[in-house]
Amino acid sequence: MALNIVLIEPEIPNNTGNIGRLALAAGAELHLVKPFGFEINDTRLKRAGLDYWDHLKVHYYENLEAFFEEHSDKSKAFFSSHGNKDYWDIPFEDNLFLIFGKESVGLSKSLLKKHHKNTYKIPIFSPHVRSLNLANAVSIVVYEGLNQLNHH
Repeated sequence: MALNIVLIEPEIPNNTGNIGRLALAAGAELHLVKPFGFEINDTRLKRAGLDYWDHLKVHYYENLEAFFEEHSDKSKAFFSSHGNKDYWDIPFEDNLFLIFGKESVGLSKSLLKKHHKNTYKIPIFSPHVRSLNLANAVSIVVYEGLNQLNHH
């Protein structure tokens, strides 16, 4: 049983490093779609990923088209604060691709429009918070997925 974490154009190396550590801990694979807001050998990325990065299964893609071309037939769930459904309603399955956008703007409007039926949100119950930190959002979704997959 495995999940796939996809970061589209990640901008903050600390988030990517932390998500890499999470992916390894959860038995997930990490997919990184360029362009990045940092160099992959950035010390902040390495520090956040600590000594785990070498053990992580990471896939790199030159752009969004390359990612979708390679995984066009795979099940996907997209995440946005503008999603219509809550993340706990995802039909989790083995090898599901969990797709997250960049920290500053999330996923593009065109991508969300194209995949609106598979777009989910993490509810936020305060009008003073517009979004969650990317690493926190990925953690919430991945462990909900593991919970559901282990109980079905």
